Parts: sequence; C-alpha cells; structure tokens
Amino acid sequence: MGTAEERPSRIPGAVVWQRSPTGPGRILPDGCMDLIHMDGRLVVAGPDTVAHLADPPAGQRLTAIRFAPGTAAGILGIPADELRDLRVPLDDLWGEKRARQLAERLAEAPDRAAALEAALIGVGDPAEAWIDSVTARLRAGAPVAAVANDVGFSERQLHRRSLTVFGYGLKTLSRILRLNRALDLARGGMAFGTVAATSGYADQAHLAREVRALAGAPLTEVLR
Repeated sequence: MGTAEERPSRIPGAVVWQRSPTGPGRILPDGCMDLIHMDGRLVVAGPDTVAHLADPPAGQRLTAIRFAPGTAAGILGIPADELRDLRVPLDDLWGEKRARQLAERLAEAPDRAAALEAALIGVGDPAEAWIDSVTARLRAGAPVAAVANDVGFSERQLHRRSLTVFGYGLKTLSRILRLNRALDLARGGMAFGTVAATSGYADQAHLAREVRALAGAPLTEVLR
C-alpha cells in the first residue's frame, strides 16, 4: 500500500500518519481507531476484529490520526462498538456541516497532518484512567482474568465499559494485542516457534491458527 510516514501526536497516545497508496493492502486489527482524510472527505476506521482489505484510490495522499486503544470513543463522541469493523464517514457522526468544515480546512492547509491534529486537540472527553493500565498489562501478556480483577469494576461493568471504549471485550483485545506482539517479534527475525512461546501461545500451531483467524492469511503471507 505504500510506506507510511508516522510521528507521535500531541494527542496523548495517538500517532499522526500519512501514506500515498500504491495498491491494495491488508490492514491488521490493532485495537486502534483512525480518522482518515481521503478523497476530500473524512472517514473513521472503527476497531477491527479481523483484517480489513483496503484498496484506496491510487494517486492520492492519505492523512490520518491513529488513536490509541480505548481513546477514540471519547474524542469522537461515539461508542466504539457502534463502529466495530466499519468504515464510517465523519458526517454520520458529527453532522454534515461540522465534518465538511473540517474537511475544507484540511484541503486548504499547507500541512494537513498538523491541521488535523490541531483540530482534534482538546476535543471530546479524556480517556478514563483505567484504559492505559489495562492496555499496558494486556500488551505485556497479563491474563485477562488478572487484569480484570485489578480494575475495580464488576465483570458486567467492565465488559460494558470495554465495549464502549475498545469496541469489544478484553478477551478480544488481548488476542489482538498478542497477535501484534507476535508479528513484531517475527518481523525482527525470531523463529516462529520461539515467537509462539514468547508471546504466550501454546505452540506454533496455535500461533498459526490465531494469525489465520485474525489476519485472514498464513503467517508467512502476513509478514511479506
């Protein structure tokens, strides 16, 4: 799809990225949500549970902010589970006038990435304090039961809050974060069997099944 240029955003935990697509690509689930300026309009990429096959028009430059897991819902003002596995025009969430004004501001800006970032700083509600802790512990491989026990919510409350901010429950988020941790290790040259053991999979076959289930392709193909 083309190489992305990325930098940390002034929005806590977010990343600003730009890309000029060169063809179709596989977008892997990562627990994040993105607000993307493409083809003159703004689109929200909701939290994915499986890989999304994207084929944006060639010849244009995408500008976006990728929000850290659990943070976009408060900024955009929409429960994350309502956007799960979807690509939704910002007009549908903010109203046509507000979304159009932002898109027009970006179209005229000499630096679209900076303009998009500036427009979102201070917008919406800050992320709840427990979100960063939960995400960090899951990334580190902590069991979901142990993480849930430390949050201080009942099981029902935690599941409801997780749907609202992450788009799915902690078990799904844990699977997604573990997959990304494993892929990072594999990209670094680690043997697949060692990747599986290091990332908390039962064995290499378990890793292979999870890659197929979440990424929709064999591990070797995903790593290309």
